[in-house]
Amino acid sequence: MKDRIEPSDADTPGSSDVYRLQVGDRELILVGTAHVSSESVDLVRHVIETEKPDCVCVELDSQRYAALTQESHWEALDLRGIIRSKQLATLLINILLMSFQRRIGGKLGVIPGSELVEAIKASEEYGIPVALCDRNIRVTLRRAWHALTWHRKLLLLASVVRSAFETPELDEAELRRIRQRDVMTELMAELAAEFPALKRVLIDERDAYLAQRIRESAGRKVVAVVGAGHVAGMSDALEAATDIALDGMEEMPLVSPAWKILGWSIPVVIVALLIAIGVTKGFAAAGDSMRFWVLVNSIPTAVGATLAIAHPLTILAAFVVAPFTSLTPLVGVSYVAAFTQAWLCPPRVHEFQSVSDDIVIFSRWWSSRLLRVFLVFILTAVFGAIGTWIGGLEIVSKLVA
Repeated sequence: MKDRIEPSDADTPGSSDVYRLQVGDRELILVGTAHVSSESVDLVRHVIETEKPDCVCVELDSQRYAALTQESHWEALDLRGIIRSKQLATLLINILLMSFQRRIGGKLGVIPGSELVEAIKASEEYGIPVALCDRNIRVTLRRAWHALTWHRKLLLLASVVRSAFETPELDEAELRRIRQRDVMTELMAELAAEFPALKRVLIDERDAYLAQRIRESAGRKVVAVVGAGHVAGMSDALEAATDIALDGMEEMPLVSPAWKILGWSIPVVIVALLIAIGVTKGFAAAGDSMRFWVLVNSIPTAVGATLAIAHPLTILAAFVVAPFTSLTPLVGVSYVAAFTQAWLCPPRVHEFQSVSDDIVIFSRWWSSRLLRVFLVFILTAVFGAIGTWIGGLEIVSKLVA
């Protein structure tokens, strides 16, 4: 049974967001917070000090916990490893979302996630075990990305970028409302409304995941500190008292066989067309088409790297590998260029620490080594794709002419 704790039980602002559930012989206290609210920080400490639970669960994974509590965690980030595993785009989206949240928090005078850090701090003061109960943020983002069709992915990217670069204009009434709400949950809910396929991953799956991790935590009395938007779904899952299999929700999505077939079909078609030109129009014509293919891939890609003011060797690498990477789906020229740039000009630690602020300032995409890696990645991908399409169309026109 779920009961709201009234102000008399927790005499502090936001107490209406505290719920007590009795599940079997366990008492579960859900504290719904706003991730950019100083009132939520006070509420969390008050509940932990008052209830003295056996365990405190927080809506964090190990990576987000490190990001909130350890300034030096950036030193351990393996950017080149992220590029090798083809997760650079996921990292960029994560940074854009962090930037939006930080700017909202800046207007409210509180660091996003402060209430989660306060929960851990208060727990440690009283010797209470802490459980990090959220799913890895990269898994969540990868699964969300995989759930969308290609045109929905483009719309989502445009929406996220627009939100990241917008400067929220908030009056006092809006600031008061946000102090009582979980702004990131609201953002996720808005995205889910516009992109229904995201709701299952961003909201439903995480509600179930958090509920199961709380169910698996130790102790008869547990306080769980989560975003207010998760409370309803988690409560239903907890009261159902049915174990939820987490393995499936922790898996990185596999690439569809259809995409693999499509990825390999393009280079096979290009090679087949070049052979056909050689057979029907002579090897000289095939040689001309091949030279055109090389140049039309190499030059635009190098131009993209140049516009990013990449290292000269990065520009050279992009120029050399573009014709070959365009003929294989295993690795794209943008990842090769980004890896080369990160290796030749490794980002400074302070750039990781300030990236959420820097990313919304246009000029810093060129002055920051970290953002320049992203810029190299984006521009070589865009210009390389343009070159590939032009080259493909030219080869087709040569054959049918």
